[in-house]
Amino acid sequence: MCGLLGLLTADRDAPDRVDAVGAAMTCARHRGPDETGTWHDADVAFGFNRLAIIDIDHSHQPLHYAGGRYTIVFNGEVYNYLELRAELAAEFGAEFATDGDTEAVVAAYHHWGPDAVRRLRGMFAFLIWDSEERVLFGARDPFGIKPLFVASGPAGVAFGSEKKSLLELGPVLGLSGAGGVAADIDVTALQHYVTLQYVPEPATLHRSVRRVESGSHVTVRPGGEVEQERYFTPVLTADGPTGAPLHHRIADVLRGSVAKHMRADVTVGAFLSGGVDSTAIAVLAKEHNPDLVTFTTGFEREGFSEVDVASETAAAIGVKHVVRTVSPGEMMDVLPLIVWYLDDPVADPALVPLWFIAREARNHVKVVLSGEGADELFGGYTIYHEPISLAPFEKVPGFLRRLLGRASTRLPEGTRGKDLLRRGAIPLEQRYYGNARIFRDDQLAGVLRRYDPRRSHTDVTEAHYAASRDWDPVARMQHVDLFTWLRGDILVKADKMTMANSLELRVPFLDPEVFEIARHLPRSEKVSNGTTKYALRRAMEGIVPGHVINRRKLGFPVPIRHWLRDEMYDWARDIIRDSQADHLVDLGAVQRLLDAHRAGPVDHSRRVWTLLVFLLWHGIFVEDRIHPVVPEPVFPVRL
Repeated sequence: MCGLLGLLTADRDAPDRVDAVGAAMTCARHRGPDETGTWHDADVAFGFNRLAIIDIDHSHQPLHYAGGRYTIVFNGEVYNYLELRAELAAEFGAEFATDGDTEAVVAAYHHWGPDAVRRLRGMFAFLIWDSEERVLFGARDPFGIKPLFVASGPAGVAFGSEKKSLLELGPVLGLSGAGGVAADIDVTALQHYVTLQYVPEPATLHRSVRRVESGSHVTVRPGGEVEQERYFTPVLTADGPTGAPLHHRIADVLRGSVAKHMRADVTVGAFLSGGVDSTAIAVLAKEHNPDLVTFTTGFEREGFSEVDVASETAAAIGVKHVVRTVSPGEMMDVLPLIVWYLDDPVADPALVPLWFIAREARNHVKVVLSGEGADELFGGYTIYHEPISLAPFEKVPGFLRRLLGRASTRLPEGTRGKDLLRRGAIPLEQRYYGNARIFRDDQLAGVLRRYDPRRSHTDVTEAHYAASRDWDPVARMQHVDLFTWLRGDILVKADKMTMANSLELRVPFLDPEVFEIARHLPRSEKVSNGTTKYALRRAMEGIVPGHVINRRKLGFPVPIRHWLRDEMYDWARDIIRDSQADHLVDLGAVQRLLDAHRAGPVDHSRRVWTLLVFLLWHGIFVEDRIHPVVPEPVFPVRL
């Protein structure tokens, strides 16, 4: 788990390119404080910050292979690296100078070419420079667990684990135009952010920086264009059987995934909330580490903490458990720093307690397992019941459904049933755009100065609905979430908040073999009998303690609804008052939303929070007015 940077220049005489890469790596030091390495030739300059997890004393990067023909920088972990090394040795006589996974990846590329990425079981983003063919090859894992940003300019192209590193390279790439790279805001991406609470791939809020998409690889030559190709598309067929045999297969494949995710030369712990996902991972991890340590976080407010349930679970499964409680004052203090780590705004309040528990965990372990991905693969969100609850509307003639939709607009905000009528009147492709729905399209004009009515959330989801046209409605919703919510919110906050604290997070549910089982689940094995993740819950019977198996998912809930009315009100008002983003966001409208939320009864907390996070982001990355103090990545381990 590390931070990489690669610069391919079109001009071999570009001044200071090597020094620029070294300087830009300081923005990503938290991703890999153990070692820093650089390398360059006439066309390429690589930089690398290492968090040493496997083959600690070797596998230094940038790493060379095949007599120096290839040079690789690799972020992530490939859990089947031992099997790959054995296969490459048996088939090709491959020899290795290290005992790690990085060399296995570059050897696989040498012998299998771009198809090597299909054989990798893990999370990764990497760059390989072929000095003979003079071509740069890069790839990102199937689900987008690890980030990879790209910026292209007249003088070349750069890839990095941190967008802020690429912003530093703007002048080297020839991107320092009027106002600089930082001021070049993508207003369409901003509109999507205000709708979704994250910026959907492949965009970022900086027009000149994009993301290599999940499940894709890229190729570029000096002076050429970046060519991207998708090698993995998650297809949910929902054509599998039901019943006990399927449940046994889920348990077996998840146990196998956890076993591989435990491979490390350092101590591995686990995050533990009160739900079945993280509990299943912790129980299976304990089979490999009897001294497993688990971690959870919460708040001193009733109904907004899973600390008690997680502690009960930890006692039931026999693991040491560490709790970190977060106060509203701590949240206010740390939020600007968190936004700096994020690169782009993500308005999920849960990332704040995640930062705190990651920081606490790093004092005990260097790697944690977590349950991300289970909801998207196994049908864990309550909203997936919606096709069932809205089924009666499908029998209503179209003109009557439209009348019901228009009638819903006349009901006061907050009226019970208003949103049900509105959503029942419109088709799935228009009403569902992922788990986060902050501002509807018809509300955007009231807050965005540069609102474009020609743009809509359907721009983000249209292709995914088209690809799943003949699928079951629940599978279509999962498909949308895999491409939007999972890789835009869930995995971003997981990667950014743990790597901010030099902690590696591994997600055993997001494994190719686990997905291969999950993709065949019929609807009845996902949302059934009034519950979610039906097949997974049945698979975990006898493994997960009984008080957890059917418990409703909470995750790390954050009481911002209450705090923005009380403890956080003045803090929020000051952020709005001091912002210089009024040309993009109507600051008066934001203040009115905050005041309306304080007065009640309508809850505007998520809308206010989304706008506050953007204003902080703008103050850091555009105005250069807010300067969070970034702590040194030093973590004394508590034995």
